[in-house]
Amino acid sequence: MELFLNILFLAIGMVLLVKGADFFVDGSSKIAKAIKIPSLIIGLTLVSMGTSAPEASVSINSAISGMNDMSLGNVVGSDIFNTLLILGISALIVPLAISRDMKKYDIPIMVGLYIVLMVLGFVITPYKLDRIESIIMLVLFVAYMFFLVLRAKKSGAQEEIKEEKKSPLWKNIIFAVLGLAGIIWGGDIVVDNASELAIALGMSEALVGLTIVAVGTSLPELVTSIIASLKKEDDIAIGNVIGSNIFNIIFILGFSSTIKPLTLTNDALFDLIVMLISGVLVLAVSLTSKNMKRWHGIIFMLGYVAYLGYIIYRNYAA
Repeated sequence: MELFLNILFLAIGMVLLVKGADFFVDGSSKIAKAIKIPSLIIGLTLVSMGTSAPEASVSINSAISGMNDMSLGNVVGSDIFNTLLILGISALIVPLAISRDMKKYDIPIMVGLYIVLMVLGFVITPYKLDRIESIIMLVLFVAYMFFLVLRAKKSGAQEEIKEEKKSPLWKNIIFAVLGLAGIIWGGDIVVDNASELAIALGMSEALVGLTIVAVGTSLPELVTSIIASLKKEDDIAIGNVIGSNIFNIIFILGFSSTIKPLTLTNDALFDLIVMLISGVLVLAVSLTSKNMKRWHGIIFMLGYVAYLGYIIYRNYAA
């Protein structure tokens, strides 16, 4: 009975996270438009941050609770899931064109940040991510946001915002606040019940973070990219994933490890290497092909299935 309740509350927490993120993005974007922030800047910041809000809530709650393995596993697992499975499924539906800007800036930046994380965590301070390194990551986040704004202005993002049917500002503020509350509350429920479920099923915190929690918190990215792919909005389908991956690493992991420095393991090193390989695969596709083809998507999906099988085996073989 207790196991059933853990699963039920875990599902409720996931729903709160996903719907909370949906309300938060919708309300925040309308507030931003009301105060004349250009739509491109909204897309580059609020959408990727909003779809990553569940990961932020879970990882920060995990860090506060002292559950380092789940905090790290959620971020790394989400990035691997986003890259291999979400992009894989999206490309399988419709081949995805990769924009010049994405090839030139965002994908190389993502891979570069993965390398920076590994250097910080395993070279400069072996098997640890301390507060100074966490602050460095947060500074990189601010720099990236500033870079996005500059790019938006350069590409003519200051176009006149189109008039559309407006909803009252107070209503949008309420939506944003309710969304944020749902994200925070949902994250707390997910962490508590996922940890209890892990103990009951003999799963490690890291495995729960890498699988159940990572998949659950990545649902906004999954839905966004699949719908974008169906609508042939390739920039959104790919940009949502790449932007969320960058946000996960330099903001969520940076903020979480500022709260409580992370102790890393050999298993964490392996997972980070897989994350780096997934990023390098996207970079290789972007440099050698005009678009991400269906066979690329199949390879990405098979890669995720193989990784998932290995980490489950690793957990129970230990």
